[in-house]
Order: sequence, then C-alpha cells, then structure tokens
Amino acid sequence: MSTESTLSTFVASDGDNVVIQDWPLDSGVALRGVVILVHGLGEHAGRYDHVAKLLNAWGFAVRGYDQCGHGESGGARGGMPTDTRLLDDLADIVDSTRARMQKDTPLILLGHSMGGLVVGRFVSLKIRPVDALIMSSPALDPGLSAFQKFLVAVLPKIVPDLRVGNGLNATLISHDPAVVEAYVSDRLVHDRISARLARFIATAGPQTVALASQWKVPTLLMYAGEDKLVNPQGSRNFAAAAPKDVVTTVCFDKLYHEIFNELDASEVFATLQNWLEKRF
Repeated sequence: MSTESTLSTFVASDGDNVVIQDWPLDSGVALRGVVILVHGLGEHAGRYDHVAKLLNAWGFAVRGYDQCGHGESGGARGGMPTDTRLLDDLADIVDSTRARMQKDTPLILLGHSMGGLVVGRFVSLKIRPVDALIMSSPALDPGLSAFQKFLVAVLPKIVPDLRVGNGLNATLISHDPAVVEAYVSDRLVHDRISARLARFIATAGPQTVALASQWKVPTLLMYAGEDKLVNPQGSRNFAAAAPKDVVTTVCFDKLYHEIFNELDASEVFATLQNWLEKRF
C-alpha cells in the first residue's frame, strides 16, 4: 500500500532546483527496499505514478526526480549544463536517499529510455554502490544515422547548448491511444534536446555496452522488440556480452517503447515483480 506522493527540492551544483517526488509506504508496512526511478527524454517522474504505486504494493518505497531541463526542475528544456550533470544529479539523489535509509535496506535503480542509459552508465562507472539495477528500453543505441553521428560529434564543440527538436514521434511510445494523447497534452512534456545532451546519449550507450562483460550488479534488462524510438539492438548487444548469472534479459516482442504504458503491460509488471521477489 502507499500514501500519496510528496514533492521536495534540492539545489544542484549550478544552482538549479531539482524536484523530487517520493512515494512512501504506509506506516507499519514492512519495507523491502527503496527504488530510485529515473525518467526518459522529454518527460518527467510523474508519468510513473502507476509504476511507483505497484512497487509500493510490493513493499518498495519509491523516489523519482525530474532530471535537469525536464518536468518541474530548473534548467533550459532539454539542456544539460555540463557533460556529467545527469550522473552528478543521480549521485546526489543516491547520497540523500542513503542518508535517510537504514544501512541494510536495499537500494535499487530503475531507469527508462534515457533514464535507463543514465542508470546503466552510473553503474558501469561505479559512481556509487547500489544493490540492483532495472533498465527499461534503455537508450544504449539511439539508432543514429551517419549524418546524425557527425552532427553529434561536431555541434557540441561549437554550440553545446544549442537546442533543437528531439524528433520523438509520440505515436510510437505506446499502442494505447490514451497514453499517446496524455503524453501530447502533458504540459510538463517537451520535445527539446541540446547538442551536449545528444552527445551524452550517443556516446554513453556504446560506452556502457562495452563494459557489459564486467557487470557485477544484479540487473533486469527489459526491452521492446517493436521499439522505434531507440534501437533495441543496443539492449541485445548488452545482453549478449553481460554475464548471464548477473543480468536477466527479457524482450517483449510486440511492444512499443514505453513497456510500462502498453495496452497490456501485465507481463511486464509480472516479470518485474517476480525478479524483485526473488532477490528482495
């Protein structure tokens, strides 16, 4: 069970406010772990309310946050002030969350799309220790053309803060028309991306895949076989290289990018619940 979510803020190193959303358990409910939820490009943590409440029902407290330039947090929409800002903010969130937890409480990272890339890169660089990792449709391969790769290599050196449309086709996030309509009409969703953020996505994915063979953190990798927004080959490459006793990989062949928001996501949530229950 869960109570209603609460909002708070912390000030990032550059002075921008970062908005945190907590979904705590009801008092008296046994806590099995804490999940830090990291959203994708152009969206915000509030879109995961249904995911957080299910995690609550399974005994996990949830903390989400709006990444810089997203949702209610500060910064230019789709911007990234420094090359490591997304990782720095996650480190701050992990530190502040650990500070209020019992020492032996498991801490789990869950990231979707760009958020899946952020948590994967965070773990690959061993920035902070965590107990488990869940990646949902991670942007390990953004599927860039040769020309796009050229632009991503050149533009950040000249105009790193230049922001353009991210090219995301909202009709491909889910087969559910209601999800698409809610996404399009959501005032906190935007379609911007800076040259620096594009470079992070383009480079951090292959860098993370390159370290998959050394993976030590128990990981659940779930991805969509019909994903048209990130290239599912990135997840396949990661899974092929990663130790099978460390990384559990599940492909949902018929689903679009937002596997938690599909018309029938029951198998996705059952996979997530079973994996968590085996470990925590």
